[in-house]
Parts: sequence; C-alpha cells; structure tokens
Amino acid sequence: MPVEIGQEAPDFTLKDQDGNDVTLSSFRGDQSVVIVFYPFTFTGVCQGELCSLRDDLSEFQAVKAQVLAISCDSRHAQKQWSEQQGFTFPVLSDFWPHGEVARAYGVFNEQLGCANRATFVIDPQGKVGDKFESANLGTPRERGEYEAALANLR
Repeated sequence: MPVEIGQEAPDFTLKDQDGNDVTLSSFRGDQSVVIVFYPFTFTGVCQGELCSLRDDLSEFQAVKAQVLAISCDSRHAQKQWSEQQGFTFPVLSDFWPHGEVARAYGVFNEQLGCANRATFVIDPQGKVGDKFESANLGTPRERGEYEAALANLR
C-alpha cells in the first residue's frame, strides 16, 4: 500500500555508504527530507539522476531539505559507487531485510527485487508533503517534479 500525501512518513534507520546509521525521524523539526528511491547502483539511468541531484543541490539547500538516496543494493557497493561519483548526500542501503523500507513506502518491485524510481518529500513534521514516481524503471524522473515539490516547502 503506497504512502499517501498527508500521511506520516514511515520511520526507518538504514546504513549509509560509510556504515553510519541514518534515521528519518532524526531530521524532524529541523529540516525537510527528500527520499529518492532508485532501482540499482552502477546503472545508467540511476547514475544520471543522482548525478543531476549532486550537481545542483542548491534548490534543496535553499529550503533546508536533506536528500537521502535509497536502493536495495549493499552498503559496500554503494560506498564504491558513491566515491566514484562524488555523491555528497547519504546513499542508504535497504539491503536487509531486503527492501523493507521500499515496501513500507509501497514502492518495492517484487518481480525485480528492487525499489521503483520514486520520490517522497517529507516535511519537518514528518508528513509526506509530495510524492512522484517515474512511469517505469527505464524512465528518469523529471527535474521539474523536484522543483514543484520543493516549491511547496517554501
């Protein structure tokens, strides 16, 4: 069952690429969070999307929004990929229990064992303020969707 706008975002704690625990609720009160689920580390469309975010985080910083990228890949693969690509935001592993957080948000692809390409914007009170998803795994999200979602945080 997908998480809907206005609902409280399911809390989670996942390891980032450096092995640190990142807990969604730790951001409450201070800033918004943009959760970016992506299917697979080391793939072209995912790399293009995350590099686009990496290259212009100013829109997120302007509204005090922390980007958290999540896939079901291992933390070790994500560390190598993150270092290669120079990601400056946490890249979180939803590896085990496999896809638990993606399932909680209703975006786990059971056929392929990965997260669908979906984004959730969480406000400082922990509520889902916006969400969007691409039509399929091969289609990147439009940058304009991020801009519209962030505009709602202003």
